[in-house]
Amino acid sequence: MSQNTYLLKYKLPKYIKDFLSQIILILVSISCIFPLLWMFSAALKTQSTVFTDMSLFPKNPEWYNFVIAWTKANFGTYFFNSLFYTVIVVFGVIFIGSLAAYAFSRLKFPFRNLFFLLFMATMMIPIPGSFISLYVLLTKLQLINTRVGYILPQINSGLAMTIFMLKTFFDKMPKDLEDAAKIDGCNKFGVYYHVALPLAKQAIAVMVIFTALSVWNEYLLAMLILSSKSLMPLQRGLMVFQGSHLTEYPLLMAGITITVVPIIVIYLLMQKYIIKGVMAGAIKE
Repeated sequence: MSQNTYLLKYKLPKYIKDFLSQIILILVSISCIFPLLWMFSAALKTQSTVFTDMSLFPKNPEWYNFVIAWTKANFGTYFFNSLFYTVIVVFGVIFIGSLAAYAFSRLKFPFRNLFFLLFMATMMIPIPGSFISLYVLLTKLQLINTRVGYILPQINSGLAMTIFMLKTFFDKMPKDLEDAAKIDGCNKFGVYYHVALPLAKQAIAVMVIFTALSVWNEYLLAMLILSSKSLMPLQRGLMVFQGSHLTEYPLLMAGITITVVPIIVIYLLMQKYIIKGVMAGAIKE
């Protein structure tokens, strides 16, 4: 037997494969977590020690950096703006998207498939690709530098994926459940609310997470539409803050920490729904 044939037939023991897999995962995790730890550590240092003190947790942490960033740098306003935008957009996307997905899945109306394909086609056009036409439209509607002008395009951009995801779940809903609900006195909206939505709660949780991440991290649209600091979300406010405090690294890192930590917490709390929702949509019953 040649050496090449022997190498092809030889298999590593399972415990060695598991060990190597764990080592690789640990290394990847460290590469992802370390920048976040360094960011938080730098936020607790002074301007003079941020590049000289290499410890991940300084002996004399400057917690006041977060107070300065929150108050004097308007991060409190930016934070609540982002929270407001995220809640409104997520609610709008889930409410409108779930209604449309249920209609495409369970109702019969003219040109249903054509309208669905048109919605899906919008997934190929990102928001930056429509900035010129969007800006002209919002200008004519007098929605530039307004909360409504910032919220509506984001709801629109999140609908296609939500409709596609939820329609997959509604397509699998047994017709017997729908008939039973109608016998119990439910109209079409009652079937949607009492039967369809509970069945799709895992997919809805996935779309809530993805939409929240998208809105919280959005920057380009805010840069195009919003110019008043009182309306800016965190990402836009962070760039304004960076322009004013470019060399004040501890304050800048404190601002970035305020921006990053909330969405990390949300993701960690709800990450189990991502795998469940995606797998439930991929497996046919």
